[in-house]
Amino acid sequence: MFEQFKKLLVEQMDIDEVEIKPEAELVADLGINSLELADLVFTCEDKFGIEIDEDDYRKFITVGDVVSYLEAHHA
Repeated sequence: MFEQFKKLLVEQMDIDEVEIKPEAELVADLGINSLELADLVFTCEDKFGIEIDEDDYRKFITVGDVVSYLEAHHA
């Protein structure tokens, strides 16, 4: 799941894959703003066939947070 999410970040957000580590913070380290995060959430919902509640995605701080959530909710 990490590799799939990493690929999304590289393709959608144009982030250098070297910077994408589980402990990397989405905002502080990768420079993703709130609008981009919302867009990324919609993309994840489509790609992984899940629905991510707004209260849940507001808790996404690191890449690892998102990957853990996707692993727990992806069928």
